Amino acid sequence: MSASEAGFGAAPADPKDAIINALFELAGERHWEDIPLADVAARANVSLSTFRDFFPSKGAVLAAFMRKIDKIVLDGTKGEPGDAPPKERLVAVLRRRLEALTPYKVGLEGVGEWTRRDPLAAAAMNKLMINSMRFMLEAAGIDSEGPVGVLKLQGLAIAWRRVLRTWFSDDDPELAATMSVLDYELERGGRLVARAEDLSRLTSPLFSIARGLFERRFAGRRANQDNSRTGP
Repeated sequence: MSASEAGFGAAPADPKDAIINALFELAGERHWEDIPLADVAARANVSLSTFRDFFPSKGAVLAAFMRKIDKIVLDGTKGEPGDAPPKERLVAVLRRRLEALTPYKVGLEGVGEWTRRDPLAAAAMNKLMINSMRFMLEAAGIDSEGPVGVLKLQGLAIAWRRVLRTWFSDDDPELAATMSVLDYELERGGRLVARAEDLSRLTSPLFSIARGLFERRFAGRRANQDNSRTGP
């Protein structure tokens, strides 16, 4: 039904959440490109004006959805056992993320198909995913800062996309196939991160020496310039 054909009943208690839910319902029914804002508003039972009050675009709704899922996962994180290996802590966090995503599974698959058709959409989604993965790592007690942190974030975002592709067709209540892919991806990513950390430890002294030489050279140049200004 188009927005022009829809009538508005009682306004939803949480219009923002209703808009998010409506967009994902429609994403499970149509191509992302074929979903007008007016139809999302109609499905959410809000006016187009109310939609605009909360979101400027479908992409903004998608970003809000990611934050919503992050919050659900983080609110459910009471602190993973400190003596558990980092990988196990991260698996527990990401398992909770899959549970939070389950009501949106069909729509999320539609979003995934859209990003595979549109490189710009894929880049925008990757940015959102990296932001979410930063908080997933932190929830698992894993550092995400520095050059190696950048590698962890991008690697985990790529791994998560592969996990979701399996999850979309995994009807097993225990998610055996999905968890197997997750285990494999985290194991492989862990090896890459370990090599990156070793390389960082080896090269860090060299960068420190180079930075020191540059700073001394720059300081000397500034001193010469100051002397030339104050000279006879």
